[in-house]
Order: sequence, then structure tokens, then C-alpha cells
Amino acid sequence: MDKVFEDLYKIGIVPVIAIDDAKDAEPLAKALIDGGLPCAEVTFRTDAAEEAIRIISEKFPEMIVGAGTVLTTEQADRAKAAGAKFIVSPGFNRHTVEYCQKIGVPMAPGIATPGEVEQAMECGLDFVKFFPAEQNGGIAKIKAMAAPYAKMSFMPTGGINKNNLNDYLSFDKILCAGGSWMVKKDLIAAGKFDEIRDLVADAVDAMLGFKIKHVGINCTNEEEADKTAETFDKLFGFTKKVGNSSIFAGTAVEVMKSVGRGTHGHIAIGTNNVDRAVYHLERKGFKIDESSIGRDDKGRMKVAYLADEIGGFGVHVCRN
Repeated sequence: MDKVFEDLYKIGIVPVIAIDDAKDAEPLAKALIDGGLPCAEVTFRTDAAEEAIRIISEKFPEMIVGAGTVLTTEQADRAKAAGAKFIVSPGFNRHTVEYCQKIGVPMAPGIATPGEVEQAMECGLDFVKFFPAEQNGGIAKIKAMAAPYAKMSFMPTGGINKNNLNDYLSFDKILCAGGSWMVKKDLIAAGKFDEIRDLVADAVDAMLGFKIKHVGINCTNEEEADKTAETFDKLFGFTKKVGNSSIFAGTAVEVMKSVGRGTHGHIAIGTNNVDRAVYHLERKGFKIDESSIGRDDKGRMKVAYLADEIGGFGVHVCRN
């Protein structure tokens, strides 16, 4: 898979933008970056699209800006010249797909049927846009359709919002989701970029779904750990469950049989996707202890510790 699309997986949400005035491109891009989504699909539905892509590419080279609603090879040329790092179309047109491959721009054509998925596969693609998502049966349709296509990933777009976002992203064949609810045209036209920034940040928070999973208490030996867990059981009815390296009291307290990470212990923060959590935490300036990362058989992260303690506790993110 192209690195651009791998990066979009880590970001998780691709804002789909229609810009009527190119002057709005710079403050809009800044709002997206500040809110936590350094990417965008700028649709070629408006005359300002090409110039908007050019401005964003020049002013914010770290941003992954793509061109959407690309219907012709002429538009593909203009998108590439403006600095688009990827191209998206609403439907599948083999001629346009092959042309984008020829000029070296990663493309995600729109599909809605198994036949179109197979056409995309014939072109050597492993990533497509599912559009319009909700109107075409939503996540249930994708799950039913995707089963035979083990190597194909999808970007649903159309009808995605904060409330159904994680219904899509929880399926492992969804690479990312496209949406416009945080970048509506009326907010852009009114210059409400602070509001857009806040909506973007809210979307990121909803996607990551951080919550406390459990607190770990360091003990020096198994006897001390057992006594501590037994006390929580007697006090609060937190049923004791003995494991290899720790004893859980209910699900919220983990008592370590030996001194583990953290001066006092550790705090486990659940998230909907550890890869995305790590990406967004690092964007905020927090370092991850690379040696602590655990992965599943697909190479996706399942646990990762922050490099630094917080209040004497090691902190790790893990799957909800």
C-alpha cells in the first residue's frame, strides 16, 4: 500500500472539503492541523479547488492534501500540478485510474459493488473509496461485500458523522473514513475557523475514545499482591482473578506480583485504535517507548507505553 494511504490510516479521518474561495484555504488548513487532522480531500466541485490545493501544499507541506471528485485526466493533471498527494473519484473509471497510475499519483476510486472492487483489483489497487457509504448500505454492506477480498481496504465517505464514525472504523478493513460534518461550507464561508478547529478536535476525541481501563499497583512479591487484591475484594466485591504476572481485583485494579513499570505502578488508557492513538499523542509532543510496543499478528499495535511517567505512574494505551 502507498505510504500516503498508510499515513491516512494513522490519522483516521479525512475531512472532505468544498472551498468556494481560495482565500479560505490557508486558515482552513491551519484549523484542521490545530484540531488534529493534518489532511484533507479538496473536491474539484468548485472553481477554487485547484488554487486551494496549491495554497495548502505550499503553506503546509506537512499536510496530506488530496484532490477529490476527479473525473477526468485533465483534472488529474491539474491536481498533481497543484501539489495533490492523492486523488479520489466518486466512481470507478478505469481510464482515469490507469492515468493516475501513469503519472504517479496514488488514487482511490469510488466503488459500491463487488464487481467494481474486482475491477480495482485488476488495476493493482488495494485501497478504494466506498461511496456514498450510508446510502449504499453502510458498514453492514461493506462487511458483507469485503469478506472475499482479503487485501482490499476501504475509505467510506458519504453520510459519515461523529455518531456513526466508530461503527465504520471498528472494522479492520476500513483504513480511514471521509467526512464533512466538521468542515461544512457555511462555516468556511462565515470564516468560523475556530469553530471548525474545535469540531475537528471533537471528532478526533470521538474516534480515539480514550477511557481509563485499569490502574496497576506495584507490589514486591506475589504474597503482597494477593493480600492487596484480597482487600479490594473484601471491601468492594472486586472479584480476585489470578494471572501469570498480576492479580486483578475486578477489572479496574491490577496488582503486580513484582515491581513493574512506573514508580508506583501504571495506568492503562483504553482507546479504539492504538496505532491512531500513538500517532495523535506523538503529534501532541508525547514520546512513546518503542520497546514497549506490542503488536498483533497483523502488525497493528495493541499496547504502547509513554516514555515518561505521569505522577509516578507509567501510562500505556491499549485497545478498548
